[in-house]
Amino acid sequence: MDEDQGIAQDASAGTDRAREMTRRGGGFMSIAVGSAVALLLAGLSALGIYWSRDPEPFDVRANAASFAAAQERPVVTGTTMTATLIKVTETLLEKPGGYLSNDIAPPGVFLDNMPAWEFGVLVQVRDLSKAMRETLSRSQSQSREDPDLALAEPQFNYDNSSWILPSSEDEYETGIRKLRGYARRLADPEKPDAQFYARADNLRYWLGTVDSRLGSLSQRLSASVGRSRLNTDLAGDSAAQQSTPSPAEMDVKTPWTQIDDVFYEARGSSWAIIQFLKAAEVDFADVLAKKNATVSLRQIIRELEGTQDPMWSPVLLNGSGFGPLANHSLVMASYISRANAALIDLRALLAQG
Repeated sequence: MDEDQGIAQDASAGTDRAREMTRRGGGFMSIAVGSAVALLLAGLSALGIYWSRDPEPFDVRANAASFAAAQERPVVTGTTMTATLIKVTETLLEKPGGYLSNDIAPPGVFLDNMPAWEFGVLVQVRDLSKAMRETLSRSQSQSREDPDLALAEPQFNYDNSSWILPSSEDEYETGIRKLRGYARRLADPEKPDAQFYARADNLRYWLGTVDSRLGSLSQRLSASVGRSRLNTDLAGDSAAQQSTPSPAEMDVKTPWTQIDDVFYEARGSSWAIIQFLKAAEVDFADVLAKKNATVSLRQIIRELEGTQDPMWSPVLLNGSGFGPLANHSLVMASYISRANAALIDLRALLAQG
């Protein structure tokens, strides 16, 4: 009887030890899983921060020279702007993290500032490719459009958030290939059908689009604090009409969930415009010199370069006008508004005989 009790006690002790080992093993497993998850989240966060860094600007002259050398062609009028357009578009696709606007996996799917920056750049790519197709490569309105540019421009207008069948990257890469084909023919004296016309009216055409974009961005940035705005849509023309009535006064305010998106879209647009204006200074050097407008163009670039200053705040602040906190959107709007005003003056200068 005592022997049976001893055996039972030993069995019970063995069961208790097994349970204790299982409990300890489960605790160790939980710690291991928790540590792995924490390390994964930390890694994704660090990767997201790295991917969210703005790309550095580049030297448009050096880029044009290396681009022409790779194509075994000389640098001619139009090479710099075309090579800059290609480089800016490639930056969208090849920067750290690649193109993020259509990501469906972490950390890209959780990032919103860089996709907004990408959209701002993409808008400027679309505008310049359109100007090149419609004006810069044509001698007059009745002349034939360049076949490569006619195919490139629609590619850049493809949906910016498509990730498959086809992806946005595939379409934009096709557009880049067409631009390369145009640039190759542009520098080939045996193919005079490809041209880039550096004329004052052509430059004014593209700058008019830039003017409109900057004006819109300035208004959207200023709306971060909200203002009551008088309706001036029909001001200056007594015979002007609009489709449907609108109130004489309205409150304009950017939703708080979109304030950072507008800010980084403006930052991306400004980054691209800076590169394109520097390229225009090269290709339109004679036109600008004749109009004594080179310094005016450089001043616009100087104003826009202020939009690229580093962000030292970990979050985008949206303080009220003269309140205790900064308002980063209003600072950005100030730079863009001054650049826009200088751009209007430059366009007027280019229109003079």
